[in-house]
Amino acid sequence: MADPSLYTYPSPLAGYENEPPLPTTLNSDSRSVYNPETGKLSAAYEKFPEPIDNGQNPGGFDAHVYFYQNNPEQVQFAKELWERVRREFPELRIYKIFDKPLGPHTLAMFEVNILTPTQFGAFIPWLVINRGPLSVLLHPNTNDPLRDHTQRATWLGREVPVDTGLLRQSFQKAGM
Repeated sequence: MADPSLYTYPSPLAGYENEPPLPTTLNSDSRSVYNPETGKLSAAYEKFPEPIDNGQNPGGFDAHVYFYQNNPEQVQFAKELWERVRREFPELRIYKIFDKPLGPHTLAMFEVNILTPTQFGAFIPWLVINRGPLSVLLHPNTNDPLRDHTQRATWLGREVPVDTGLLRQSFQKAGM
């Protein structure tokens, strides 16, 4: 994970600074807080927030599903999961299975691109339940691949090493 102190973070309340205070009334469950409805949904239901890529290349988020290439049970499970993803989510961009490490990824894997918030909302809960023993790196696609694969990354299952040296090299070559 990248050192969070290397980055700056805008205020989460940017754009809401002059709004009136929200009520602190509890709902009938005595734990959750009452939030008055505004009549409109967040734009994040339709479009990923900046700086996430909302296009098709690479688009939205990547899910890298890792498996140990020398473990026959994991190889078989990964192949079955890959086929199931292809059958159940044909609208996603699904890459072939890479049976050995590729790029910054230190294990064999397959990759799924999630292009819209709707796809994210459907696929990620499904993957949480169906990933079995496999680990998944979930990251956004912005103009900062190093940060995307480290500080902005989320893991399903155990975290596995990512070769950030390769990401730093490609970032430097791009002049960033």
